[in-house]
Amino acid sequence: MPTASSRNYSAPRSVLPLALLAVFVVAGPLIGLLLNIPWARLPELAASNEAQKALQLSLLTSVISTVVCIVLGIPLAVWLRRLQRSAPALTGAIQLFVYAPLVLSPVVSGLALTFFWGRRGFLGQWLDDMGVSVAYSMLGVIAVQVFVALPFFVAMTSATMQAIPAELDEAATLDGATRSQVMRHILLPLAAPGILTGTVLSFARALSEYGATLTFAGNVEGQTRTIPLLVSLGLSSGDMGQALGACFLLLGVYVLVIAAMVGLRVLTRVGK
Repeated sequence: MPTASSRNYSAPRSVLPLALLAVFVVAGPLIGLLLNIPWARLPELAASNEAQKALQLSLLTSVISTVVCIVLGIPLAVWLRRLQRSAPALTGAIQLFVYAPLVLSPVVSGLALTFFWGRRGFLGQWLDDMGVSVAYSMLGVIAVQVFVALPFFVAMTSATMQAIPAELDEAATLDGATRSQVMRHILLPLAAPGILTGTVLSFARALSEYGATLTFAGNVEGQTRTIPLLVSLGLSSGDMGQALGACFLLLGVYVLVIAAMVGLRVLTRVGK
């Protein structure tokens, strides 16, 4: 017999059809993709030299860009939390820029990166004079991935930190703690679930980046050709087997990412 607590969490029956439709809209295309993967040729396609190079490059650049997101994103989230109290208007303006890559089209993002990191770009021209070329290189892939993934990390981390009561900071300060100690011993431990979730989401976003990478870094085998670009190459060359094989590799990594997210939720609940 349902308890009062379970009834509080019950949903109206009218939402069930729409909920099932939502699942169908998302799951349907994925099932269609899985049904059309050439499973008999999969070992051959996944073990091909092109696929292995693309997978290694994707994993390497995604890991590096995720680390960069963590190194840059945590200080930014801490600063935004503090700035929110004293200058909310300025905080909103900064967030407007930080979250802009979430809504920009891939082509616009690629052009923006070109005008900044390109050989004639605002910063790229100085790097080019020093012999450092960002465009059409692995550095370019990492720059693109950080650009599109950092907002995900900051959004998750910042939301978690904003939910931490300010009274905890004040109490620690009254006890003689410095700002650095408050961050290390209060903010970061309490925001750990959001930081971990943001890390996983950033990695997944970096791994799936395609449009801006193609626009800014190109599609050079062994240097900028990630798994999504290999999928595009297979489609443009009429090699559906290659495209679907690359899709399977990408889906395999996504399964691991989703498993990591589920594991984080379980660990969070156990910790509570």
